[in-house]
Amino acid sequence: MDYSKVIDRLITRQMRDWDVAGANYAALSHVATRTLQLDEATITLQFNPERRRSSAAAIDKKSLARRQCFLCTENQPARQKAILWGDHYKIQVNPYPIFKRHLTIADLRHMPQRIADRVGDMLQLAKDLPDFVVFYNGPQCGASAPDHAHFQAGGKGEMPLCDEMAHATTHMLTDSDEGFIGYVDMLGRSLFTIETSTQRAAERYALRLLDLLPVPRGAEEPMVNVLCWWNTRDRAWRMVVFPRRKHRPACYGEGEGRLLLSPGAVDMGGLWAVPERKDFDALTPDIIQALYNELCMSRQDLAPVIDGFTRHWENF
Repeated sequence: MDYSKVIDRLITRQMRDWDVAGANYAALSHVATRTLQLDEATITLQFNPERRRSSAAAIDKKSLARRQCFLCTENQPARQKAILWGDHYKIQVNPYPIFKRHLTIADLRHMPQRIADRVGDMLQLAKDLPDFVVFYNGPQCGASAPDHAHFQAGGKGEMPLCDEMAHATTHMLTDSDEGFIGYVDMLGRSLFTIETSTQRAAERYALRLLDLLPVPRGAEEPMVNVLCWWNTRDRAWRMVVFPRRKHRPACYGEGEGRLLLSPGAVDMGGLWAVPERKDFDALTPDIIQALYNELCMSRQDLAPVIDGFTRHWENF
């Protein structure tokens, strides 16, 4: 199936027939933006009040148990339509967009947010949606529905990091004829990058990385944000994994001296959707860098992971 055409029709119809989506996408074209330079990285700030519901989402177990899951079909508005993808996913227009084309791809079943068993799904989604960047927010790293497995996708060209990766200095950890996994620490935050021509190699590198990353006490997976896209010209996947150490910064909150920011994969990719005007006006390169430093694992934190690749990969 040519999903590109089907999704274009879905977006057009949802903006026409669903008042919430229509109003929010129309508003997105008028939001204020500004850019910051973080050494060799560009950060785009977007003043987007509609993202408050995500940034301020309560994700503790009690709060999740009290609310109806907004990704379950039975709890969604009748006007919110879907395209089926694969055996058990639905593709829908995200009614509170950051991107001009913003999708949510949710499991049809109410299952916890977990990445390890869905790496292959993410890769295939990226290939089926070549005009999009597919992204994953871990249950403690920006997902506002950590109790329901899902990905999101945004149109290519709006997330600065995707273009910057082509010029980033990559420290190779291991490679093969099919591709490589490397480490990057020159764009304001530490990340791992996987580039392969086969899904098998991409899954192997990603699963090994997830196996090596530390899992916080009481959690079921490492804290990560993941971006993935398909390079049509090179016929290859690019996957970027951001290891996290914290969910929200110490300054998180509303009011004077606080920032209502709950960074996820999009923010890690250099596009910050900021719901409060005062925060949008106050952010500087130094503040963004301090937030990355606080939230992301450092080169020192990741030394055992890097060592696990460079010394023990042949045994995996």
